[in-house]
Order: sequence, then structure tokens, then C-alpha cells
Amino acid sequence: MGVWVRETLISAGLTWNLAYNLRVNVERKIDLVYGGGSIGLMGLVSQAVFNGGRHVLGVIPKTLMPREITGETVGEVRPVSGMHQRKAEMARQADAFIALPGGYGTLEELLEVITWAQLGIHEKPVGLLNVDGYYNSLLSFIDKAVDEGFITPSARHIIVSAPTAHELMSKLEVLIFVVST
Repeated sequence: MGVWVRETLISAGLTWNLAYNLRVNVERKIDLVYGGGSIGLMGLVSQAVFNGGRHVLGVIPKTLMPREITGETVGEVRPVSGMHQRKAEMARQADAFIALPGGYGTLEELLEVITWAQLGIHEKPVGLLNVDGYYNSLLSFIDKAVDEGFITPSARHIIVSAPTAHELMSKLEVLIFVVST
């Protein structure tokens, strides 16, 4: 499972909610492919999955290593030459993608993988962990773009969202099964 996640911690309530939801990955025996950092939510996610006995692959541009890796890393860390290589490697390794609440970087990587699906580059499902309605505005924007004819209704269905990791993983597992059969 490829996960995009903010490198800094966010509000205490949202961080706790995300941390609580992370156990779903471990319970479902899902491995993690992520941006490779050891700080903030990236560190929280990778540590939770790794501590649950699952494989963790962090893909990180060499130029970001001093900034996003502090202390000990978990799992396998694969340094790459730049952001394009990171996104391509994460896309190759993941069966599906999940965006946790984040900022510009999360949004950029999310929109790129959605665009790749729209163009037929991959058929992997894309999920939004919409904790506390974090992505409601983005989903409203996408629905408006469909209404105005900028996004096709079929492309709208590239994205699935749910307020909890359990519900999101259930939706994604169905889609992964459909794509693989």
C-alpha cells in the first residue's frame, strides 16, 4: 500500500485519530510503501506498521534525507535521485494508494497518481483517509469539476474516500480484487 503523508505533526486530535486508525494496516497484514521520512506522520505511520511486523519500504530522494530523516529509520530505505523517481518507484511497488491529511506535497502526489489512472498508466485504486472531513473541500471541488464537464464521471470514481482506515481499507481491498481478476 502506498501512502502519502505529511512530514510534520498536525493537531493533537487529528494526529491521535490517525494513529488509532493505523492499526488497521497491521491487522490486515498490509505492507507499507511511503515517502521514507522518520519525522512527523511519516515516522508515526512507518513505525506503527513496522512494529506490527509488516514490511516497510521508504522511498526518499537523497536531497531530502538530511531534512526528513532524523534518528533511526525503520524497515528498508531506498534512496533515489529525485522526486520523480520517488513517485515512480512508489507507484511500481504499491497495489493501491492512500492519502492521509497533508499539505501541498501530499496533494501534488495524490493528483499525479489520479491523473496516471485517468490516462490508463495504472489501474490501482486511490483512497483518501478523510478523517474529520479533512478532504471534504477537495471532494466538493472534484464533484463541481464533474458537474462542469472538466472531469468525466468515470474519472470521478478513481477516488474512494472514507472517514476511517477500516472503512477505506475495505473499499480498497474490493477494488484491488476487481482489478487483479
